Amino acid sequence: MSDNIQPDLRSALSRLIQLPSVSSTQPALDMGNLPVIHELASWFESMGFQCEIMPVPELFGKANLIATLGQGPGGLVLAGHTDTVPYNEQLWQTDPFRLVEKNNRFYGLGSCDMKGFFPLIMEAAREFAAGDLKAPLIVLATADEESSMSGARALVTAGRPKARYAVIGEPTGLTPIYMHKGIMMERIRVVGQSGHSSNPALGKNALETTHKVISEVMAFRAELAEQYNNPGFTIPSPTMNLGCIHGGDNPNRICGQCELDFDVRLLPGMESNEVRLKLNNRLQPIARADGVELNLEPIQACVDPFSGLADSELVKTCEALTGHKAQSAVFTTEAPFFSQMGMDTVVLGPGDIDQAHQPDEFLALDRIEPTISLLKALIRQYCL
Repeated sequence: MSDNIQPDLRSALSRLIQLPSVSSTQPALDMGNLPVIHELASWFESMGFQCEIMPVPELFGKANLIATLGQGPGGLVLAGHTDTVPYNEQLWQTDPFRLVEKNNRFYGLGSCDMKGFFPLIMEAAREFAAGDLKAPLIVLATADEESSMSGARALVTAGRPKARYAVIGEPTGLTPIYMHKGIMMERIRVVGQSGHSSNPALGKNALETTHKVISEVMAFRAELAEQYNNPGFTIPSPTMNLGCIHGGDNPNRICGQCELDFDVRLLPGMESNEVRLKLNNRLQPIARADGVELNLEPIQACVDPFSGLADSELVKTCEALTGHKAQSAVFTTEAPFFSQMGMDTVVLGPGDIDQAHQPDEFLALDRIEPTISLLKALIRQYCL
């Protein structure tokens, strides 16, 4: 933990960005988040919060933080994730792990998505004392939102925290989000037989089968877009992204194994198991015809779509405070897990999604004061 108790906003953001906490589906890139969690706990404890560090079961170096100010039923959760996506340092104009202020922006990995939300919470919470609150203010910092959502899943299993309202500070440009798509991340593994490339009959080329598989997957994608439509989204159909492919080991060997990873962004009402079953039924005939083994399986457990109420109390409050009408989003957050725990949930934060997952990620300085004012108003509304 840092000796710098209750740092100012810039110092707090600088310190959080200095602490790498990448989460990834690729083990070689994946990191823990404990240094970030411990730093946040030290700061919030010095502000009078009761802090509990909750290890994520079966994952080394991963934990959530539940920091609570005040007591009583109900209450407000201000939530963010402590992890970032992987990064390509050579594409950054600055060091991703050093806070740089220029062009009226704070640059750094996680500044927008979404370590930057925690210093803003600290600034908003400074004027409140536990004895002043009739309902608790709960700050929640989670693990692995960018990969497995293991932190949020662990909270659902534990049934904590208990609160009536939740605001997740993901980058929404200070526009309330009441609905978003879900995501399923899948892997198709084709296992053929390697052999000398001079005679194709000596093996079964997994890469050639994968070529046919990709064509079928793209046809399935087009059919999903025709079958499902929700005009409440800017992209009204489900989408499917072919993300990465790995196969073979040398030009002069028949490719013995190939893997294709992809995602599907699900609309409310779509079931991941049904989508997987339909696709698998279309792919197995290709495998049988080529005499190869084909398996379709999830990389991570599905994150369900989030479908809140456009006219919920919290949504209406956030619309009034921000001046923006609530919208939907095509990205995915931890909101469905909070909703599952019975909280009226809104996704609302200062960054812009266009900056998330990008080189030279930044948080615009002109978003800082409006966000702090917004958070203070929410605390007064739901905790005082």
